[in-house]
Amino acid sequence: MDNTEDKKIRKGSSEKRASIIAAARELFLTDGFDRSSVDAVAAKAGVSKRTVYDYFGEKQNLLVTVVEETSRAVLDMIDQAISDYLWEFEDLEQALIMFCEQFAASAKGSSDYRALIRLITVEAANLPVSFLERLDSATEEGIIRRFTEFGQAGLLDVPNPEMAAKHFAALTFLLVFNQRTSQNEQIKQIISEGVQVFLRAYGHPNIHTRKNVDTEG
Repeated sequence: MDNTEDKKIRKGSSEKRASIIAAARELFLTDGFDRSSVDAVAAKAGVSKRTVYDYFGEKQNLLVTVVEETSRAVLDMIDQAISDYLWEFEDLEQALIMFCEQFAASAKGSSDYRALIRLITVEAANLPVSFLERLDSATEEGIIRRFTEFGQAGLLDVPNPEMAAKHFAALTFLLVFNQRTSQNEQIKQIISEGVQVFLRAYGHPNIHTRKNVDTEG
């Protein structure tokens, strides 16, 4: 078998996998995990039932894969907002506000974010606890890393960066999401006040004077 033919097979396999995941995501969101059969997923994806089992094994593995794939887009939003606002800045308070506003705006318009929240809320009982814990840690990882570096740079007092990240999220964008508000001014107010409360708890007096905090070398 030549390389061209081999590439076609691998591409076809990748496309089948993507089709199965897309079909399963749609069915899990509309009908629920328990009511979505492997037969229905296979039919919607245009593959055989055997192919679904060959790719994913049991149905729970398919659910985990769907959630993982959906979460990647949300993690990308967080990483992009960190890259845009939490590397070089004049004022930490404003940088944190803009980070939250960008992520909140990205999530608000994202079908992936809505799908992720629905899946992990409605299907939590069908997802392994260890998987949900890893997913939760992954969403906080970038923020924890930056808060650790801000602590090393003297911008924040964060003896426990992981807990600081949880407090930060709860005071800002998670509060926006939980209140389900769509009013931009209200969103800005929630985030601004949340960042101020966070900095009163974790900030140093010199937070407004440090800039271009890049501790990666």
